[in-house]
Amino acid sequence: MLVLSRKINQSIMIGDDIELTVISIEGDQIKLGINAPRSVEIHRKEIFLAIQEENQKAASGSVDLLKQLMGSFSKSEEGK
Repeated sequence: MLVLSRKINQSIMIGDDIELTVISIEGDQIKLGINAPRSVEIHRKEIFLAIQEENQKAASGSVDLLKQLMGSFSKSEEGK
């Protein structure tokens, strides 16, 4: 992990088009401003992890549903 020290109103650049600016520091909270292209998704980490977990559940549910459908299809083919 790269660790950088910045003061209020100072920024860092990520690549050519993402700018991260320290807006304020209050106690143990830091307020950050992010300028990035709209195509870049930005989430708090806890939200990002929750989205990943939901996507994994949906993907595994789709596989289970597909297996059930395949089983139903096989049974109907046997009955012909």
